[in-house]
Amino acid sequence: MADFPEHYHAMVLEMPGAPLKMVERAMPSIGTDELLVEVLVCGVCRTDLHILDGEIPSALYPVVPGHEIIGRILAIGNEVTGFAVGERVGIPWLGHSCGTCSYCVNGQENLCDQPEFTGCTRDGGYASHVVANAQFCFPIPDRFPDAEAAPLLCAGLIGWRALRMTEEAKKIGFYGFGAAAHLLAQIAVWQGREVYAFTKPGDEAGQAFAQRLGCVWSGGSDEVPPALLDAAIIFAPVGELVPDALQIIRKGGRIICAGIHMSDIPGFPYADLWGERAIMSVANLTRTDGTEFLAAADASGIVPTVKTFKLSEANEALLLLREGKLQGAAVLVP
Repeated sequence: MADFPEHYHAMVLEMPGAPLKMVERAMPSIGTDELLVEVLVCGVCRTDLHILDGEIPSALYPVVPGHEIIGRILAIGNEVTGFAVGERVGIPWLGHSCGTCSYCVNGQENLCDQPEFTGCTRDGGYASHVVANAQFCFPIPDRFPDAEAAPLLCAGLIGWRALRMTEEAKKIGFYGFGAAAHLLAQIAVWQGREVYAFTKPGDEAGQAFAQRLGCVWSGGSDEVPPALLDAAIIFAPVGELVPDALQIIRKGGRIICAGIHMSDIPGFPYADLWGERAIMSVANLTRTDGTEFLAAADASGIVPTVKTFKLSEANEALLLLREGKLQGAAVLVP
């Protein structure tokens, strides 16, 4: 470690509800299966808000948030293979899985009984440096600049898992047109699907943004689209949208709740669910999801929309996200 700085900087969340605070720490050591990564950029995700608000029961405090990390490898544990010093990598939400529980054994590591989550149960990327388990890092397609690559690591990846759960749906509604939806809309259009974008009522700028990205219709979440949909993905953490979405999907359609946290879903008549409609949730990601999505993101030609902030401006970026004042994704640059 002598060739590296003795200290690094990080924005630390001491406890739920507190503002992030810039601190200086001793440079961490790495385990045999880990990488030391210099953070180039880190995306700001709505999940970070849920951690800030104490809404993720598994979160450990104090913690350095951030799980949409793009960085350069500075050091490699002696049991790591397949990576080289200087290589650019992405570090996602799923930081480790046990590999032995029934879920891991059956290819469902996203449901692991003893997981670690980047920026939640282990320190994340709101920092100048981060340590990551090498098995849960991804090489990043060369065509994406650092800032544009960051939101792929969660907004894109979790969105991809949600999109796959809609199976062959041709007409898809996206509720909440933020970081995830703006990426997945481009992927879905590339796949030949019709995308219907639902924003906050009155958000004309957001609706225009959606149509520029190829959505065939956009409107407020209180509006009815011009056709019944095959599926709807709810990115907004608003449980009240689930009964609304049931009203605009066809028989046999699916509603996918794509957030890690959502407000309570209010009651609704069984008749609204009847007709083999289904409500499902997305939990975390697998490494296979990451490999498949990054290949699709590269091949599809999608262009992430980002706004960059200094690392010290993390609190400001989170506030803009909370207030719905961002188009695309916010990205921190150490």
